[in-house]
Amino acid sequence: MAEQAPPANFDSGFVPGRHIIDTYGNGGFRFAGMSHRGSILLLPSGVRAWPVEAPREIDRTSLRPVQAEAGDVELLLVGTGLDIAAIDPALRGWLKDAGVGLDVMQTGAAARTYNILVAENRKVAAALIAVA
Repeated sequence: MAEQAPPANFDSGFVPGRHIIDTYGNGGFRFAGMSHRGSILLLPSGVRAWPVEAPREIDRTSLRPVQAEAGDVELLLVGTGLDIAAIDPALRGWLKDAGVGLDVMQTGAAARTYNILVAENRKVAAALIAVA
């Protein structure tokens, strides 16, 4: 009998699979029975730690994992914290060229919208900045 892999652990900064967000706030998120302090990037391949703390840090480098999975993502929801922040139009164009739409909103709204779209089995990803 083949040995089973150990359960996913977010200590490595990645949990495979699609997961809904159970709660957010206090500087982090709860999902997949785990708690993570800091921002997260939710992709079709899994959830990963996202080293972005402010909207000004959102750039091509921070969104490279989204571009890598663009074939499985039609819409990227970006949660910019407690306030809605503008995203560089060039970044929006870069995502559009990859076939990914972009919707920017507060982190709470983005988390709720992500959960709904995942439940509908939509091709969605989310980049969420943690809020206090």
